[in-house]
Amino acid sequence: MDNQLVWKNEFNIGIKIIDDEHQRLFRIINKLFALKGTGPKSRRACQEGIKYFKTHALKHFQDEEKYMEFIGYEEIEMHKRLHKDFRENSLPALEKELLREDYSPSSVEHFLAVCAGWLIGHTLTEDMAITGEKASKWGELLPEEELLAIEEAILKLLKNMFQLKAQVISNAYDGEKFGKGVYYRLVYGRVQDDKKWEILLVFEDSLLINTVGKIMGTQSDKLDIMLLNAARYTACQFVRRVMNHYPSIHSYEMTEENLLTYEQFSEIFEKKKPQVSLLFGTDKGYFSYCVFAPQLLENSFWTPLDTSNAVTEIEKYLQEKEKNTKQKILIVDDSITIRQRIKQLLSKDYDVSDANSGMAAFRSIILDRPDLILLDYEMPVCDGVHVLEMLHSEKEFADIPVIFLTCKDDRESVKKVLSLKADGYLLKYLNPMDIKKRIDNFLREKP
Repeated sequence: MDNQLVWKNEFNIGIKIIDDEHQRLFRIINKLFALKGTGPKSRRACQEGIKYFKTHALKHFQDEEKYMEFIGYEEIEMHKRLHKDFRENSLPALEKELLREDYSPSSVEHFLAVCAGWLIGHTLTEDMAITGEKASKWGELLPEEELLAIEEAILKLLKNMFQLKAQVISNAYDGEKFGKGVYYRLVYGRVQDDKKWEILLVFEDSLLINTVGKIMGTQSDKLDIMLLNAARYTACQFVRRVMNHYPSIHSYEMTEENLLTYEQFSEIFEKKKPQVSLLFGTDKGYFSYCVFAPQLLENSFWTPLDTSNAVTEIEKYLQEKEKNTKQKILIVDDSITIRQRIKQLLSKDYDVSDANSGMAAFRSIILDRPDLILLDYEMPVCDGVHVLEMLHSEKEFADIPVIFLTCKDDRESVKKVLSLKADGYLLKYLNPMDIKKRIDNFLREKP
């Protein structure tokens, strides 16, 4: 990629605190481009520069999320999801590569390519969407749990087919360039309708040379016609194995196949919204797997009922329904940050809903009685004490256990909370795993 990032007016989103931080991150990346090279001095300078970039990036994410909460931005959860992916997937994977390669020029190049591409793409789409100038690019991604299943399937295939130890670098890959690569497009369709799967694969040259090339006994460190043909065949097998995870995909046949330039690949990303867009890192090179198939968000992959399978499918449905019955927890807090934090912590094991006020809590309780209420002690208008008193006054709801959420742990405050005949209290600033453990223990011991 180019040796410098040039700040352009189109990068300004019109919010000074965000624009200033974007320009600062651009400047840091440009300094890192200048430092890239060999030798101990260059390596030490890169280490410090990358640490500096990471600190500023994470602080910027926090500030941006606070601003989105302040203005009530509707797409905040998707925006946070992208920040989380960069923070928990991209940066750790890139840092691991840097350590493994001892800050070699190629590993620093990978780091800068991914970070610079992510920063530009995120600024021009998601950050611009905060102001209403553009729509979010990632509104049609599959839910996190479904993406996780695809990630695991691909990681296993990479290990089984190529003996590669891989890790996810991003589950919202934005098409940024990460070195010399092959861009391969496959389209699968079926006769009965116009639905199709468009799959884009990106292989770093070194990955193909060190996997398919080694299997063929190739001695060259460059791609040739024979190796690329073998890679095409292998890629088709790989894609078909991934698609086998969808039961209704067997009727789809390959209708088109293309080798793309990077410009053609980027154009597809600009025009369409992906349902899957994953970037993987391995010790042999980078690999990306992207899917454009809007029907994945529809119900088209559910099994249709007919006279031949109705009894079996209904039996399976009832068994699954029974197996998936979870205890219900209602979180009541006027802070969206607290609600989302606890909801994310508990959603895997419990059916979690939330309410932002005492009155909203009562509507939720009437419609869907919870097994436990986590209730903010201090809320405007109708606080936790009022909600608890109203619950105790209604015979139908009086036995629902209530645990207060509070920030105060001084003796007088605790004594006051316990005197209200709640079932307990939790300090909001506790370690998340301590909160989870206490709730698990409470519900396990509750008759």
